[in-house]
Amino acid sequence: MQAWRVHSNGEPGEAMRLEATPRPAPGPGQLLLRVRAANVNFPDALLCRGQYQVRPPLPFTPGVEICGETEDGRRVIATPALPHGGFAEYAVADEAEVLPAPEALDDAEAAALHIGYQTAWFALHRRARLQHGDTLLVHAAAGGTGSAAVQLGRAAGARVIGVVGGADKARTAKELGCDLVIDRRADDIAAAVKEATGGRGADVVYDPVGGDAYAASAKCVAFEGRIVVVGFAGGTVPTPALNHALVKNYSIVGLHWGLYRQADPEAVRGCHAELTRLAADGVARPLVSERVALAGAADAVQRVADGATVGRLVVVPPSS
Repeated sequence: MQAWRVHSNGEPGEAMRLEATPRPAPGPGQLLLRVRAANVNFPDALLCRGQYQVRPPLPFTPGVEICGETEDGRRVIATPALPHGGFAEYAVADEAEVLPAPEALDDAEAAALHIGYQTAWFALHRRARLQHGDTLLVHAAAGGTGSAAVQLGRAAGARVIGVVGGADKARTAKELGCDLVIDRRADDIAAAVKEATGGRGADVVYDPVGGDAYAASAKCVAFEGRIVVVGFAGGTVPTPALNHALVKNYSIVGLHWGLYRQADPEAVRGCHAELTRLAADGVARPLVSERVALAGAADAVQRVADGATVGRLVVVPPSS
């Protein structure tokens, strides 16, 4: 089979090599999956760089999220068990974590559902306790997990303000359903949020970016507001002043979705059932901006690493 492999850490465009390899052999409690589509995630870039919280042995195949097919013909979604990731014709996954692919979504959309939408759902509903009528501020609203937060926030009855970088991303965020879109390159985020909310600020902030995005959030979070720290795609980990959180009376909440897979797997399955329902209703539909051939996977991961994409890039291997 064909598989992209990383033999030494570095930038994805240089570290990933397309090679002919044997099909991976599933271990105890694992399944062999034919990859129907593999979503490109920022963690794939971190894996290539050796900066992810998990460091698989070299060489490994990146690709942390797929829609696949079992040997008995079931269409499923899964997070592959590294080192046999999804940027290949075949991958392996732990059977206990394999879930049925929603019928309402095609392969590429299904591949982009699991991590981004589960992250957004747990952040908004389990950690931030988003309420109907809340104002939700979403950073990187045209990106993968940001676009998921926009859709799920709208479904929960929130007023959604999206923050993006550039006119193209602003158009995408508006099409996703944002009530207001702020271009961080041209607008003062805190001032725009305060103006839009009559001075109150955002009840919930969804921040997968960190850095300047977090700093702006702290300036416009509402009384009893919640800032959910989802990640640091901007490259800078904030060091918040806790005296500011005390004086302004807001909460800083962390979200590590992967821990739910270990600590509360039943909640993950329950969330998947809810996302499947929302997909059937047309509410949760991943924004797939580009379907990429397997040969283009390294370039796709590099573009995601560089922040040069809108929506999701999904790698689609040739059908066999």
